[in-house]
Amino acid sequence: MPRRAARAEDSRDRAAAGSARYYMISVVAKSYGIHPQTLRLYEREGLLKPSRTEGNTRLYSEDDLRQLEVILNLTRELGVNLAGVEIVLNMRRKMEQMQQEVSEFVDWVREELARAAQEGWQERLQEALVRLPPSPLARPAEKETEQAR
Repeated sequence: MPRRAARAEDSRDRAAAGSARYYMISVVAKSYGIHPQTLRLYEREGLLKPSRTEGNTRLYSEDDLRQLEVILNLTRELGVNLAGVEIVLNMRRKMEQMQQEVSEFVDWVREELARAAQEGWQERLQEALVRLPPSPLARPAEKETEQAR
């Protein structure tokens, strides 16, 4: 990795990223066989958001590279245009967010069930229920069908 990128990482992101690696645009472009202008276009379109050094040099993180791989797969292998890529990426973000929310909800339900089990809710429920004789929930609509004829 070039010295400037390493210094920028050390000064800006050491505390937040730990031992994260960052790559300059030329290294990324060469590694993926694309022109640096393509990476700049992806940034302008909002598909990539590399961090910047104090000197305004783009630094691509491992997450940025994973995002780039998705973009390149969609465009090269599946023939998706950039507008389609944006839609797919937005849908992926929303799905990940929904997955996180569902996971949090399931955790909450498990905690509530565990708490309720400790408090003996099953016994309280049995005591609270009043047994009634069975009754039909809906009555046959014979009169209504006869009147409609």
